[in-house]
Amino acid sequence: MQAALALFTLTAALLPPTASHAWSNRGAASPQGVDRIRGDQWHLSFLRVAEAHKITQGEDVTVAVPDTGVHPHPDLAHNLRRGTDIVAGGSGDGRQDRDSHGTGMAGLIAAHGRAGQQGALGIAPKAKILPIRVKNNGQGGTSHQLKDAINYAITQNAKVISISAAGAADSRLHTAVEAAIRADIVIVAAAGNKPLSRHVGFPAAYPGVIAVGGVDRLGQRASVSVTGPEIDVVAPAVDIFSTSIDGKYRKGTGTSDSTAIVAGAVALIRSKYPYLPAAEVAHRLTATAIDKGPPGRDDEYGQGVIDLVAALTADVPPLGFGSATASVPARTPSTTTAVAEPAGDGNGAAMARGLVTLGVIVAAGGAWTFIARRRRRGGDPPPRVSR
Repeated sequence: MQAALALFTLTAALLPPTASHAWSNRGAASPQGVDRIRGDQWHLSFLRVAEAHKITQGEDVTVAVPDTGVHPHPDLAHNLRRGTDIVAGGSGDGRQDRDSHGTGMAGLIAAHGRAGQQGALGIAPKAKILPIRVKNNGQGGTSHQLKDAINYAITQNAKVISISAAGAADSRLHTAVEAAIRADIVIVAAAGNKPLSRHVGFPAAYPGVIAVGGVDRLGQRASVSVTGPEIDVVAPAVDIFSTSIDGKYRKGTGTSDSTAIVAGAVALIRSKYPYLPAAEVAHRLTATAIDKGPPGRDDEYGQGVIDLVAALTADVPPLGFGSATASVPARTPSTTTAVAEPAGDGNGAAMARGLVTLGVIVAAGGAWTFIARRRRRGGDPPPRVSR
């Protein structure tokens, strides 16, 4: 039976493209020479993005973003490919966005910013974005359109698909996901936001999809992040600044944002290791994650918080070597300013039938084998294989 995806929307605050926009960073000063937009992107220092960019910036990787379209923001335009419209009556190239959600997700993945450390910066600023408009706004779209978007991404040689939307199980969508996995594409999807969702949704919950939850500035689970046995990894999801429509900027909270950040991380891995199969890319990401919560995998953090530098440099044994552990460098503590975590979606969310943009997204349990992961203390964990 065909079931429409039930998704929810996070309305982000839109901010003008100036250094004097009216938001507060809770007293955190921007580094010298860095404008407020870049300075307010706290997740960059939290994830040691500058260090990762000395290794790779996502060259030669295309990330498909099925969403509300992607506006050619000045901080993103150079990395924006021509895509397609799958909305009813759509005939464009995917580079239109009436909602800002898709533009925000694309910016988190691949914004290149401007000279002098100005503007928004993505996790993989030399990756390309393939925009696929599957909805006009947060209330539109269906699982059928998302299925078509995935199939289109396959034909366009995308290496990563970032899905910040979730809903009910659907056989045709599942078939498209399986086709993408056979085509050696890594699919990253959001786990979903509380209180509108209580369980990890689809497509994130399908085997082979990297399901993403969220953490706050303190590295603790974000209150909006859905939990469950399907969660694979977590990434920053609270007060995340990115590009928006009309040259503006947005601030969002939810697993949509953490999903786009993880998609950028996958782009970095695929750029550094271009011949690594998709399953091994996902394994490298999870095997080097920093353990949170109870020792070992748990339903709040999955395998842990992504570590970009470790994912790019660690000696990670291939899948199947269950007796081996990953050797990773020590992590430098974050220097970002800690602030209180909000109780929920700061700007509210609306429930709707059909594909709806997620300020947070539902991620699903991947059928990856996890051999080793980083610990906060006590060195490497004993070998662990999850199925």
